[in-house]
Amino acid sequence: MHNVYRHFRRSILVGCALLGSACSSLQPVDLQPEYTPAPAEAAVWETLVGERPGDWYALLNDGPSALDWRLRAIDSATGSIDLQTFLWTVDTAGSLVLDHLVAAAERGVAIKLLVDDSFLLGKDDILLELARHPNIEYRIYNPYKRRSNNVVARQALNLAEFHRLDHRMHNKAMIVDNRVAIVGGRNVADEYFGLHDVANFRDMEVMVGGPIVLEVSAEFDSYWNDRWAVPIESLSHVRHTAADLDAARRVREANVHVHAEQSDAERLVDWRNLVAKAVDGKGTLFADDPPEENPAEQSEAPVQVANALMAMIDAANEEVLIVSAYLIPTPALEGAVERAVRRGVRIRMLTNSIRSNNHLTAHSAYRNHIRTLLDNGAELHEVRIDASDRDIYMLSPIEEKKLALHAKALVIDSDTVFIGSANLDPRSLRINTEMGLLIESEALNAQVREAVTPDFSKANSWQLQLDADDRVVWVSHDVTLTEQPAASMLQRIEDWFFAHLPIEDEL
Repeated sequence: MHNVYRHFRRSILVGCALLGSACSSLQPVDLQPEYTPAPAEAAVWETLVGERPGDWYALLNDGPSALDWRLRAIDSATGSIDLQTFLWTVDTAGSLVLDHLVAAAERGVAIKLLVDDSFLLGKDDILLELARHPNIEYRIYNPYKRRSNNVVARQALNLAEFHRLDHRMHNKAMIVDNRVAIVGGRNVADEYFGLHDVANFRDMEVMVGGPIVLEVSAEFDSYWNDRWAVPIESLSHVRHTAADLDAARRVREANVHVHAEQSDAERLVDWRNLVAKAVDGKGTLFADDPPEENPAEQSEAPVQVANALMAMIDAANEEVLIVSAYLIPTPALEGAVERAVRRGVRIRMLTNSIRSNNHLTAHSAYRNHIRTLLDNGAELHEVRIDASDRDIYMLSPIEEKKLALHAKALVIDSDTVFIGSANLDPRSLRINTEMGLLIESEALNAQVREAVTPDFSKANSWQLQLDADDRVVWVSHDVTLTEQPAASMLQRIEDWFFAHLPIEDEL
């Protein structure tokens, strides 16, 4: 009986401690500002500037080649690497990036890593080990104060700070030597590079060089020096344990089919070929301002990117192609689409179908807008999980692999493209911070149009139409469906249920 009482008493004390910790708010940090160094004067970059002195843009359309170029850029660094991302998984792709970054640090490159805390469950030990390297700094953006390996436990421990933690950094960029940068939608994990065994994303990025890179690095600096960018080693309840990085670094030999290591001379040849095929253009970087104070207490939402996107649609004269993994139109977006169609602008939109969407709640909210978008004159397309041409985006064999959309892009008229991290949903447009490049270039516009042409085809996506009875139907190259192409009746029921919940503004 005494043991039972003692156990009960201990449980009460633990519960009280947890509640107390949950009420203790994380405070922002005040650190000396650090900035990306001036552009490195390494031979590889001087050679490229000699051949292409202005801004240039190269589309990274498929996953495997995007990983190749990410690793090639890291291996070319001589002075600095800044990496900003929403998600980083230490799988094959994540381990390859980690391995190459550590190798760069070991040859003297100064590396700054800024990662959002949404998916850093159980990673604190390996992050601390990285941060211990004298040439690597690792900061977590808007972190959970109370760390846990379990997502439910972590939410419970930080319940009192829900409104702060609801605001996430969704930005994605990598800047190498302040000479080249990658901007777009890809996180660092297998599914974003076509390496996953089951399901992969169709995503999109752009590699940029020239003076525009200075704008990208300045955006990184603004987040790195924000008071909510917290060094991993300073978070409470985090204690260093000697994490073994060897497993994460033993990836090269087993994955030569994924990425072939190169000599400096071989890399230079590839860089020269890339720059020769790249296109000129005028780029403008749009990025939401990071919060100066507690994100939960901001007087204004981070809407710089959202306002820019609406202005892009309003400025269109002929056609807008919208590619958005998660499409939940806000009133502002529905208004922009309606105004555009009334002006005679063709609006074509590509998003995920019920089966390809990895967030069913996002699809459930989107389905409530399908009829409005169609009635307003937009043309809707939804990615097929079994798209005929999914081999474009992933490694073979593909027979058992599924496709989903993660790209975020606008193709405007015949001369402008926007590629970035922002979906057209309330979370991207009003809650999270986002970034992207608006590029004025007829050549890049043509390249992106050609790249997304397969995505809009009926062999790869469902085209939503109204039939003779004014009902929505899903039309593909081989079948027409009178209801959503769901995986099962249970998925339909879940979709209907979520569609009736008042959660759209959080999605």
